[in-house]
Amino acid sequence: MTRKMLIDATHAEETRVVVVDGNKVEEFDFESLNKRQLAGNIYLAKVTRVEPSLQAAFVEYGGNRHGFLA
Repeated sequence: MTRKMLIDATHAEETRVVVVDGNKVEEFDFESLNKRQLAGNIYLAKVTRVEPSLQAAFVEYGGNRHGFLA
């Protein structure tokens, strides 16, 4: 199949990018001036609970924010 990258930058405040292989979406990403970008950020977190049945850990990473790592 042919892989294509499609970029939508018709709005100045938002850019969207999608990678398709034939008719299947393989990747999607967007950037917005109105929303803070979180991808690529590094956080210091504290593990609050480990759930072996899910093979995952729940974390708190400051400011009463919680996350899930699997």
